Amino acid sequence: MAITAADVAKLRKATGAGMMDCKKALTEADGDFDRAIQIIREKGQAIANKRADRDAKEGAVIAKITDDAKKGAIIALNCETDFVAKNEDFVKLAHKLCDIALANMPENLEAFLALDFDGKTVEEAVIAQSGITGEKMEVAYYDKVTADKVVPYIHMGNKLATLIGFNQADFDTQIGKDVAMQVAAMSPVAIDKDDVPEEVIAEELKIGKEKARQEGKPEEMLDKIAQGRLNKFFKEATLLNQASVKDNKVTIKQMLDNTSKGLTVVAMKRYALK
Repeated sequence: MAITAADVAKLRKATGAGMMDCKKALTEADGDFDRAIQIIREKGQAIANKRADRDAKEGAVIAKITDDAKKGAIIALNCETDFVAKNEDFVKLAHKLCDIALANMPENLEAFLALDFDGKTVEEAVIAQSGITGEKMEVAYYDKVTADKVVPYIHMGNKLATLIGFNQADFDTQIGKDVAMQVAAMSPVAIDKDDVPEEVIAEELKIGKEKARQEGKPEEMLDKIAQGRLNKFFKEATLLNQASVKDNKVTIKQMLDNTSKGLTVVAMKRYALK
């Protein structure tokens, strides 16, 4: 049967596939619209299978919050090349995925991939997009934050994003943005020293002790020296104890307390394309 431009446009709107791909699918399906959609999905799955062993290290990292700033979600949609990552449709898809995450706040990545996306699952929608771009695509990361106030930050180029939760709601959002940018720039390992995993502390003490030994320090002084170096690590690698990037005369903890008594960070998420 004859395939009209209106048929092609309708299929393109439903799938997001290119005009030629839509025309080919409709021709192969003898004009059967549902079958044409299936053909396009199968093409995406075939490309995804074929390129499964490829590295998908480019992409877009998006962080968003609800209108009341009480909840936030952060996702990373990966692809193979920077060319695709900068494509307008790819970035729109990443934003739509984050909107779906924010609306549902699933428990984990597996639950997120199973959510509905216009009649498909999120995972199926991403696979279908592989058929359009011809590249491996995958959701590499998802997480969420719920707090009295959540502030997002997306670094230029969508390569990195952060999501910060605070224990108070009524304070200048610019301060929250400064903290979110601090996390982006300095990549702290934890919010405060009490949040640093025991295995990380043990490793830092071990490294500090061995380094002091190699420097020829007395054996009886090694533990004390290692503890001093651990304290330095806490100042450099935990958010609240870091010097503010905007004003290195104060720590983030001091900056927040100066803004509003008792104001602090209760949640921190950061993801960067590797």
